Amino acid sequence: MKRLKQILSRIDGKGYKAYKDIQGEYRFPRFQLMIDYVQGDPFAAPSRIRVRMPQSEAKYPASWYETPRRKQALEDWIARVWAEKTGRYSFRAKGTGKSGLIGVDRPGQEILPRTAAVVNDQFVEVRVTIGLPAQGRRVLGRKAEEMLCDYLPRLVDEATPADSIDRDGVEERMKLVDNQGAIRRFLSERGWIAFVANGSVLPRESGISDRPLRGKNVVQFQAPKSMEVSVDVPHGDPIRGMAIQDGITLIIGGGYHGKSTLLNALERGVYDHIAGDGREYVITIDDAVKVRAEDGRRVEKVNISPFINNLPFGRDTVRFSTEDASGSTSQATNIMESLEMGASCLLIDEDTSATNFMIRDGRMQRLVAKGKEPITPFIDKVRQLYEERETSSVLVLGGSGDYFDVADTVIMMDEYLPYEVTQEAKEVAQSQSNDRTQEGGEHFGDVTARVLSGKSFDARKGKKEKVDAKGLHSIQFGTSTVDLSGVEQLVDVSQTRAIAEIMRLIGKKAGGGKTLRQLIEEVYQEIEGKGLDVVSPFRGQHPGDLALPRQQEVAAAVNRLRTLRVD
Repeated sequence: MKRLKQILSRIDGKGYKAYKDIQGEYRFPRFQLMIDYVQGDPFAAPSRIRVRMPQSEAKYPASWYETPRRKQALEDWIARVWAEKTGRYSFRAKGTGKSGLIGVDRPGQEILPRTAAVVNDQFVEVRVTIGLPAQGRRVLGRKAEEMLCDYLPRLVDEATPADSIDRDGVEERMKLVDNQGAIRRFLSERGWIAFVANGSVLPRESGISDRPLRGKNVVQFQAPKSMEVSVDVPHGDPIRGMAIQDGITLIIGGGYHGKSTLLNALERGVYDHIAGDGREYVITIDDAVKVRAEDGRRVEKVNISPFINNLPFGRDTVRFSTEDASGSTSQATNIMESLEMGASCLLIDEDTSATNFMIRDGRMQRLVAKGKEPITPFIDKVRQLYEERETSSVLVLGGSGDYFDVADTVIMMDEYLPYEVTQEAKEVAQSQSNDRTQEGGEHFGDVTARVLSGKSFDARKGKKEKVDAKGLHSIQFGTSTVDLSGVEQLVDVSQTRAIAEIMRLIGKKAGGGKTLRQLIEEVYQEIEGKGLDVVSPFRGQHPGDLALPRQQEVAAAVNRLRTLRVD
């Protein structure tokens, strides 16, 4: 600490690049400070530091991180505490550009594996970004000393030791994630899709916020008696709620009655949520994929023949490519790519689907013969998909009762409350003749694994690699921009940053006959063994702004890379 003060005193008033002299490690009374990267300009990306407190000072009970789920939840908790506390200290050392900024990767409503904090038997480490103070492009050494040797130690004391971070709150977080894990095991053991606890609050406060809606008019979820189950959990009484079994489930009802709200909760239920979110106990199987139409996306040699055949001029649909897919073609592609990655459940909302992909009614079948219509609608494949490939579907529908014929379960939303109406739907289907004809053959068709060319992943822009997230739904990969606006289960820009880095690693492994799924699984095996740090270009030096995406979203990003080539 004394050495750091000496350096800052020596470089006070010098050009900003003189800050490079402080890069290194320093001992403070209760922690170690590692200055890994120093920004070259006050307007550049902030400097990166790590704060490491030994467990002899932190005193975290081993029970807090004894399982992977608890460790993930604890590290998320620490990141949240630091993100809240840093707001009190940022910009105290005012100056040019990012001077005085102190920040930690801030979690949202989901509990994700993150690199912002690390807990193990030896230490607690937090990865922080700071804006070193400057006046113009001159070092403010005294301000930097105040920031690093006064504010930072106080922040560490407030946000790191066990006695400073609300022990009771951590214990409640541990109970929550234990219970969430128990419900996930419950679903896995039965092969079911999802669970929604009674009392859940599904609506969000606005279309651009992921926080729960509050107020006296909020309707809490209550399972239909016919679908209600009780799940034993390690902490507290059994939790009761609605279980969605495998198969084909329809969510119907009038407009603005909560159909899409329920589906949105299910698609986010692949992640665990924090207490107070309202969806803490909305749990969906891990590999469920939300699928939609996506006009204009690129497609590279995907087998869409189960849905699209007999294109004009004999165009191939077993290895189908296009630079500008239509709505129906893109939705077929998104389904087949999800199946290629092993999805066991598809989530589909008719509002974001191509109409001609979802249904072709009897009148249209009579006027336009099947020989002139290349598209086999989803209604004719959804049952085959479940029976042959054990892939379930949950569909939000408001305009097509033809799906009653193929449904296993029908849930009607009425003023945000669910009612099971399966029997009534079947009676309607029987009482009113359906004059449409089954199309697309007796079997679903093949799902083809694709082998990626090593030439697909050129991350260079000029002489340097350029790989970075540009917000939640965009990645810069070399000279290409990857549009992820149709990938609706991404929830955190830190996931997008991790996807960009994982794509870079996949590029180094591609070739040699490996399929997309094999390449992604290989990277995830490394992550499981070495942690998410392994994908960071700052490996060993503050990879503090990454959150783990699912393999499904990584595949979605690779598939949307316009330089992708399939052998």
